[in-house]
Amino acid sequence: MNNDKYMRRCLELAKKGKGYVAPNPMVGAVIIHKGKIVGEGYHRKWGEAHAEVNAIRSVRQPELLKKSTLYVNLEPCSHFGKTPPCVNLIIEKQIPQIVIGMTDPFPQVSGKGIQILREAGMEVITDVLKAECEDLNKNFITFVNKKRPYIILKFAQSADGYMDKVREINDRQIPVKFSDGFMQVLVHKMRAEESAIMVGSRTLELDKPQLNVRYWQGNDPVRIKAESAKPLAELMNELYKQNIQSLIVEGGAKLIQSFVNENLWDEARIEVSALKLNEGVKAPLISGTLQSVQKCENSSILVFKP
Repeated sequence: MNNDKYMRRCLELAKKGKGYVAPNPMVGAVIIHKGKIVGEGYHRKWGEAHAEVNAIRSVRQPELLKKSTLYVNLEPCSHFGKTPPCVNLIIEKQIPQIVIGMTDPFPQVSGKGIQILREAGMEVITDVLKAECEDLNKNFITFVNKKRPYIILKFAQSADGYMDKVREINDRQIPVKFSDGFMQVLVHKMRAEESAIMVGSRTLELDKPQLNVRYWQGNDPVRIKAESAKPLAELMNELYKQNIQSLIVEGGAKLIQSFVNENLWDEARIEVSALKLNEGVKAPLISGTLQSVQKCENSSILVFKP
């Protein structure tokens, strides 16, 4: 179906904003006239113009808008935030048909944008590629619905289930290195795409990690030091108040296991190396559903969900 085709293009465009638009969702928009794309845009950066606005501005012949279809992966906003409501502009330009991927879970918008458009006489089609649209903005949806960040547990382990050899604070032993250069790039890319990164105080003392994106282009995540693995719910509530939409929990083993024990995670990304240690610090035990496996030269990345 053409609806699916053009919605996939919306999703492709929306992904370009990853790492730059949070705490806003990633949104792409496409304008079709007689089966051809005449305009498209995406939300580039938080606080700047939304996807629909950029798409409408890109149309070289504005008179075509009155006979066009607007595709957008998320319901157009109907409230004043950093920018005016997108529904107002759509109505002003008299775009007769709007195809929407998913309803906005944000209470100030949810369903209201669709209602306003229909009351203005527009034809509105909803839930096109809904599952794909929800997956793209899982961080935003989790943040709105659960009032906490989307939590990613991330660690590397040996083939026999160890994260590191046993080390003490003052013994100056370097950690076991599981990741090659390619894996480091992937890790830094992930950091650039998420809002914050957390490690325990012991990991900070032992390794003094930089926790930045020096091997990738983008924004460094906010660094968070977990003083204790016990007040996790309070900590998540504080991150919610600070508009932290996603969180990578990168170590150590006790901190990650505490999130698992509290069932406080949405995704786990585990790098399993071909290397064996035979002894050391046991890796956390993840009980979930395997979503994907990415094979690399000397290791594999396993992605689990609860």
